[in-house]
Amino acid sequence: MNGKIEQTELEADSKPGANAGKNFEHLVKKHPCFNPDAHQTNGRIHLPVSPACNIQCRFCKRNFNKIEERPGVTRKIVSPEEAVEIVAKALTLCPQITVAGVAGPGDSLATDHALNTFRLIKKRFPEILFCMSTNGLMLEEKVDEIVDVGIRTVTVTVNAVDPAILSRICGQIVYEGRIVRPPEASEILIRKQLAGIRKASSKGIIIKINMVLIPGINDGHVEEVAEKVLEAGARLMNILPLIPQYEFSEFSPPDCGQITKARIAAEKHLRVFKHCKHCRADACGIPGISDFADKLYESREETFSHG
Repeated sequence: MNGKIEQTELEADSKPGANAGKNFEHLVKKHPCFNPDAHQTNGRIHLPVSPACNIQCRFCKRNFNKIEERPGVTRKIVSPEEAVEIVAKALTLCPQITVAGVAGPGDSLATDHALNTFRLIKKRFPEILFCMSTNGLMLEEKVDEIVDVGIRTVTVTVNAVDPAILSRICGQIVYEGRIVRPPEASEILIRKQLAGIRKASSKGIIIKINMVLIPGINDGHVEEVAEKVLEAGARLMNILPLIPQYEFSEFSPPDCGQITKARIAAEKHLRVFKHCKHCRADACGIPGISDFADKLYESREETFSHG
């Protein structure tokens, strides 16, 4: 496949007959995480309502603070009811907000908090677009609820489609009430991710893939990931450079050349989004231009328990 997929091609793939959303052109124009042009003019708010995660990646360290600019970090966790009031306040501070999303600090589908939040926001702000990020472990089971609450775009983090590679990245998952470790955990997670992407895309949900690029582990695996997720129904891919921390604190992040090489490999199959800002779980504003999160949350010290 030609990697230089044009916007019109993506929109054509997204007509009702392709089960990808009848108003995708309208969505793309307003969504800063799917459209580089909207990235400079349209705002988004991430609502930190998800308190738990059902997998543990070796590079992931969730935290509470106001300093770090990365996923998995928030000032506090809020309830679905609090989140609605935060959206109301955010819209007064930044009328350019067009998207409300949940991107942590835990996984959006590990608990019901995210879906309940979207249900409440939909009643009060029906014009807001909804977006959600997930590791995909529970995506297949939750697709019908996702459609019901009006979520039209889902980002799934897929770091490998080879169990041997994923076993070096993901230390464990919690599945069907039990802790599962590699290699079984890797096999289950890959299977569930691809099945979830397949079912979600068949229901008209636009799927973007996040892949954390880890030199020496999955940097030679990018094209295979892109090919597999495309077959399952994904339409966009985002290569995220590793932030060295937790068990991977001694690793080096990819340099510009490695990121470029990875993007070229992915573009053989999927359109690649290149404007990600490594947003926090409580980010609010226009990415890279403005952030109003300090004005939305009262200070409160919290700590995560990693069990």
